[in-house]
Amino acid sequence: MGDIETKVLDRIDEDKVAAACSGEGVAVLIPCYNEAITIGKVVDDFKVSLPLATIYVYDNNSSDDTAKIAAEHGAVVRFESRQGKGNVVRQMFREIDASYYVMVDGDDTYPAEAAAKLIEPLVRNRADMTVGDRLSNGSYGEENDRAFHGFGNNLVRWLIKVIYGYSFDDVMTGYRAFNRVFVKTMPVLSSGFQIETELSIHAIDRRWRIVDVPIDYRDRPEGSESKLSTFGDGAKVLMAIASLFKDYKPMAFFGWLALAFVVLGLIAGVPVIWEFTLTHLVERFPTALLAVALVICGALSLTIGLVLDTVAKNNRKQWEIDVYQAYYE
Repeated sequence: MGDIETKVLDRIDEDKVAAACSGEGVAVLIPCYNEAITIGKVVDDFKVSLPLATIYVYDNNSSDDTAKIAAEHGAVVRFESRQGKGNVVRQMFREIDASYYVMVDGDDTYPAEAAAKLIEPLVRNRADMTVGDRLSNGSYGEENDRAFHGFGNNLVRWLIKVIYGYSFDDVMTGYRAFNRVFVKTMPVLSSGFQIETELSIHAIDRRWRIVDVPIDYRDRPEGSESKLSTFGDGAKVLMAIASLFKDYKPMAFFGWLALAFVVLGLIAGVPVIWEFTLTHLVERFPTALLAVALVICGALSLTIGLVLDTVAKNNRKQWEIDVYQAYYE
């Protein structure tokens, strides 16, 4: 009897996987800003790959016919007036209810046929977030001709590995899938292109299960232009990493800051102390004051870190309770 029950359960699971990989219970989220050239093809491709899914296109103040074309191709079109990809993703996560979510850019650089591979680990309960990895198979390096984009991706990957100990294959990809609990407990703080970094760091810090799925990447078609500023948005991403490091790991952040202040204080103060031991005089009084101030700043930083670490742990406990509740909604 046990073997029969097991076979029935396995069949049910496979049926569930097949249904989800056809788009049942899946919401495809496409944030868009001036993507009239590509959005029609993107919607059509996902309607073929996930015929049962609902495709949502969120227009972010486009000045072209993005919204009109998306609607003509069968997408559910909504509008977000606050400029920036992070603002769009926040509103998507708030408004849309589904069992699984596929988030993809509207620039036709990501293959719709890979969506099922992103969804499957979620349905099999092996992942909470899957990441479309453009780098492992080399397709991003071959197709992308924008200077410093690859370097920026590698820099962000390295920083996340150093700070959090987790190595993403591709951290800046815009092609991801999530289960419902991940989406409904994700506090989106970013307003712009930092959103991918925020999603990645949140997933690591909250110990969500992450699976990298290699995909083929293709560059934008002729006439389509990237909205990403290599240096401007790159600087915002680095600032977001520092801010999230402070929020998620305040003891480490302020501990390192305290160590830096104390080391600088010792560098300034040791010669003054050595001189005092020889002459019993403090001739470099301003330097002595600077050394004391730096050490005091170090002590204050350590105290701040201890206080905020307690706050962060309490926030984490409350978030865990919210996750438990979300599983049963």
